[in-house]
Amino acid sequence: MNITRRQGNVIGFAICAAMMGYAYFAQYVQGYMPCPLCEFQRMAMIATGVLFAVAALHNPAGVIKNVYGVLIALAALAGLGVAWRHVWLQGLPPDQVPACGPGLDYMLGAFPFTEVLKKVFTGSGECANIDWSFLGLSMPAWTLLWFAFFALFALYNNFRAQRA
Repeated sequence: MNITRRQGNVIGFAICAAMMGYAYFAQYVQGYMPCPLCEFQRMAMIATGVLFAVAALHNPAGVIKNVYGVLIALAALAGLGVAWRHVWLQGLPPDQVPACGPGLDYMLGAFPFTEVLKKVFTGSGECANIDWSFLGLSMPAWTLLWFAFFALFALYNNFRAQRA
């Protein structure tokens, strides 16, 4: 199957949108409340999806298509970094898990953004909980794999030569 660059970017957007749809389904229908690291992964997934969508709509040629590939890959790598930290926290022994902290909404209202980032990436107890798994992998582990795919796919799709 030979897909165009635009079709590849639409596929990337559609997968990101489907993943966000499931995240909201898991939250509002299944009752899984996102921890602060989950919320940052959502932000990265939305940024990745929006960039895929803009690249599909713009469908540039030349060096600009490469710029889109790099921007999408950077958004996906940011999400991968957050997901990696989340998976790492989930793998800690119970006695090493940090104490639970305040919610992200409260922290954003009460602390400077840099302090919020520091607290979030230090982790908290709720980030170490594994409430959902599929095929033995937690939700952050799955998002880590998808972010890696998105980064590689964005570079491949937007750097390749366009075939007619």
